[in-house]
Amino acid sequence: MSHADNQALLNIKQLSVDFNTDEGRTQAVSDLDLVIQPGQTVGLVGESGSGKSVTALSILGLIKQPPGRITSGQIWFGGQDLLTLSEKQLRPIRGNDISMVFQEPMTSLNPVFRVGYQIAEVLRLHQKLSKKAAWQRTIELLDWVGIPEPHVRVRSYPHELSGGQKQRVMIAMAIACEPQLLICDEPTTALDVTIQQQVLNLLQDLQRQMGMSMLFITHDLGVIADLADEVVVMYRSQKVEQASTRSIFSGARHPYSKGLLACRPKLHDNPGRLLTVGDYMSADGRELEPSAEQLKPQQKIDKSGQPVLLDVRELATHFVQKSGWLQPKKPPIKAVDGVSFTVRKGETLGLVGESGCGKTTLGRTILRLQQATAGSVSFDGIEVFDQSPAQLRKLRSRMQIIFQDPYGSLNPRMPVGRAVMEPIQLHQSQLNRSRQDDQVCELFVQVGLNPDQRHRYPHEFSGGQRQRIAIARALAVDPEFIICDESVSALDVSVQAQVLNLLLDLQEQRGLTYIFISHDLSVVNFIADRVGVMNQGRLVELDTAENIYRNPQNPYTQQLLDAIPKGRPEWS
Repeated sequence: MSHADNQALLNIKQLSVDFNTDEGRTQAVSDLDLVIQPGQTVGLVGESGSGKSVTALSILGLIKQPPGRITSGQIWFGGQDLLTLSEKQLRPIRGNDISMVFQEPMTSLNPVFRVGYQIAEVLRLHQKLSKKAAWQRTIELLDWVGIPEPHVRVRSYPHELSGGQKQRVMIAMAIACEPQLLICDEPTTALDVTIQQQVLNLLQDLQRQMGMSMLFITHDLGVIADLADEVVVMYRSQKVEQASTRSIFSGARHPYSKGLLACRPKLHDNPGRLLTVGDYMSADGRELEPSAEQLKPQQKIDKSGQPVLLDVRELATHFVQKSGWLQPKKPPIKAVDGVSFTVRKGETLGLVGESGCGKTTLGRTILRLQQATAGSVSFDGIEVFDQSPAQLRKLRSRMQIIFQDPYGSLNPRMPVGRAVMEPIQLHQSQLNRSRQDDQVCELFVQVGLNPDQRHRYPHEFSGGQRQRIAIARALAVDPEFIICDESVSALDVSVQAQVLNLLLDLQEQRGLTYIFISHDLSVVNFIADRVGVMNQGRLVELDTAENIYRNPQNPYTQQLLDAIPKGRPEWS
């Protein structure tokens, strides 16, 4: 080991990890070298399947063997190779010296125990604190990570906390023993931009105060712009680039890194179609240069002269809160509270706001998937709330929805081709089976999938492919209007770019009208003609995407814009 390696907190040398799958042996990590110095933050960036999470799990000795197998390499930490230690020797290091914050807090927290008990358990196990001291320390930790009323929240169950609060509990648990190394595996992916910013700021503050090192795993380069000192880019199990954060942002060298930087929508100067990794790098790894045509800035067409397709008037959706026997009646939750707007033919209206602001409920109420409390919705002159079930079924072929989680909305026991064919059978029963199958094949081609894959099941597809299947199913009945409900938020940035481009292409080809619901203002700014900002059930601002970005009128809109990861201005 060199002198620099001796100083390193973590030193991974030529790590290779394989997995046995139904298709044979797959290499998840190949010959990885990675060094983290004391107090340093290293960003590990790449898309799903690049080997990032497998690397993190290898450090902690959490790879299931079989099917996984560490075939070669060393992981040096605290003067010992972690790969040579037994489970018993690893246990005091795990959680004490090296800790991890996972992507999905709900699956990492036990739903049947109070959050305080779960944090206190870590302290009692590793720090040997008494019950009382562990409980007191837990309240301090919850206060430290910014949870309001920690002495009350310590007794909450996970389901009683918001997504951002659950992630803070996970961070409190991870830092409870003041680890030397904190591994964060996509800890902000499912969070709103404002909550994401708060969590990133919190991690930065904690790191400074505790002097710990951090390995931050993400698929979004923008997220680590202000956080990491150094960036390691992984692609298909291999490290393809490593440099200081400044160097990556001001002049990435590898085509894959360039592609990752380019496919994230910006708040201004976007091209007409987002660039993807495929525009910088061919399938066989050759470097490509995007053409001048591809780089031409986006020109949005003014659609204000088009006829109104959807007219929403004073729409309200309230939910009754159950109160216990002999308890005072609780006021209803006003999920949507007197919202009015119109959408014109061929237009995309973006709806933005944080979780719980009423965006999704508004979308579902417009389609009558949720009962309205008051107000009216008129679609192409038809009063949606006045329709009988038979009339509504006919109307549903003209109005469709693409949900956030395609896996949750596809039947796992049904081949995807049949899932896409179902609405055709329902709405176009006059077609014979062969013609229906032809339509399914045409839809697969249109959304960029191979029709031969239609006999496969949902679990055999990637997240991006499943989202394309969900889009194909929505298009199956030839709708005029589609509500996209957070339909790209869970995707890798390059897959997200492909799906956004696809939605724009389909809009041009079919004359579609969209309501695009998202918590990500930069995505909405790219795809939408006008943007509506929702806060606590109300529409607080509605204007063109350009005006919203350049001159926001509402302080809440400004707050959303400020929270978008932008990187440091001097690097761009």
